[in-house]
Amino acid sequence: MIAYKFLRPGRIGPFSGTQWPAPGVWLESEAVAVCATGVHACRIGDLPFWLGLGDLWEIELDGQIEEDARKLVASCGRLVRRVEEWSPASADAFRAACAAEALRRAQLNPDLAGIARDVGLTGSPSMAAFMGARTAELDEGPSGYEAERIRQAEWLAGALHLKH
Repeated sequence: MIAYKFLRPGRIGPFSGTQWPAPGVWLESEAVAVCATGVHACRIGDLPFWLGLGDLWEIELDGQIEEDARKLVASCGRLVRRVEEWSPASADAFRAACAAEALRRAQLNPDLAGIARDVGLTGSPSMAAFMGARTAELDEGPSGYEAERIRQAEWLAGALHLKH
């Protein structure tokens, strides 16, 4: 199964601190438990929740695979390729796209102007994604939040040429 993972420089897991082996070499775990042990990754639709400042990798998962609401956990995984399209420039473009959508909403609903302005001021793509989704939620309710996260994932998939 193809999935994605953000890693710090040196192929280091942001939460586990585990250094991943070179691309093509399997990383294995004896147990699989969400948020505890195993190889954690995400689907394209999960990417807006896990945006990182490091490198984005396409990975292959195998063995036991558990699907959680916002992530995948497997007994083994290997790096396939670094997604070269994820760069400071694409992160800025994503952040700007989140801000533009928030501003579009604020034009229709002036009560959202303050948070929409703040989306444009943040330098963090993950914070812009969250704030943009919150703007949509304030505008449309919980369904707006989910719809905005889907829009963000579609933007990332298209801009980064990701495989489903």
